[in-house]
Amino acid sequence: MHPAVTLAQLTTLGLGGPAPRFAVASTVDEVRDGTAEPGALVIGGGSNLVVADAGIAGPVIRIGIEGIDRRVAAGPDGSDLITFGAGLDWDAVVAELTADGYAELAPLSGIPGSMGATPVQNVGAYGLEIAEILDRVTVLDRSSGELVTMTPADLQLGYRSSVLRGTDRAVVIDVTFRLTRTATIVRYAELARTLGVHAGECAPPTAVRDAVLALRRSKGMVLDPTDPDTRSAGSFFTNPIIDASALQALRGRVEEATGGTGFPAFPAGTSSAGELTKLSAAWLIEHAGFHKGHPGPGARVAVSSKHTLALTNRGGASTADLVTLAREIRDGVLQRFGIRLEPEPVMIGVSLD
Repeated sequence: MHPAVTLAQLTTLGLGGPAPRFAVASTVDEVRDGTAEPGALVIGGGSNLVVADAGIAGPVIRIGIEGIDRRVAAGPDGSDLITFGAGLDWDAVVAELTADGYAELAPLSGIPGSMGATPVQNVGAYGLEIAEILDRVTVLDRSSGELVTMTPADLQLGYRSSVLRGTDRAVVIDVTFRLTRTATIVRYAELARTLGVHAGECAPPTAVRDAVLALRRSKGMVLDPTDPDTRSAGSFFTNPIIDASALQALRGRVEEATGGTGFPAFPAGTSSAGELTKLSAAWLIEHAGFHKGHPGPGARVAVSSKHTLALTNRGGASTADLVTLAREIRDGVLQRFGIRLEPEPVMIGVSLD
């Protein structure tokens, strides 16, 4: 164990209070030993984490398990099954495999963080979610100390969610994907326009990666120490998913607030209540009056100047400042549109309520 640290040193937001000890766990035994202590906080890249100014009482364990195991044509559909250590840097893996001709990972380029976090959050971007390519994960059950294999069905993957998200029940040890060497199907309209193709058409994986990185940089979503807009936790709010009655009520609210009836809305499957619709949190935030650059307390935090979904640490900020700004935005959207935004990052010792 290393001496005491602050979580501000370990998160992309640069916020969070002290922890008594810090260690990197590079083997299963080290993970097992490190997480045995009550209150141990397991982290990856710290890119999706908001920790209270008071910090935590237990140690911080960063997962450092590396290694890649390729099994060619081992999937039932002839895909390659490739297993990655949970401590690998996500975008470094995406860069390596995309350059090697694998198609599926390119839309997820430029996302900060570690491999092990991706199934916990069911990471997604530009038309792809981890659930679509995941074969299985190996986790360490923290109560029993045993290794367990979990399938996508076991994980109950949903929009930015899984049974592991927000819990300390298990630690991801490795992740196995089903990947193919072929062209990448471009599903997302903005990405298709950038590439000069139609949605549903294909493009070379390396071209897709380059286009995704360019789009993410334009929104301050690729880490850059010279760009304060990247000192964030990425998208702070998830896109709301609502049922038909809430959608009808929203139409009236939008007309009242904006004088128009149009707003971004996308089919999101069905539930027992009927058809579901996914909304754009960025549109709701913008049209509730929170524009790019909108400041929080003392302008120490602010909405990104490039992307309204990112809340940024402009320097000298506290987690309390960030929460104040997030709460202001959440409550403003609720008041204007009747839609309650939910935070995407994992919140430790702090809440918007």
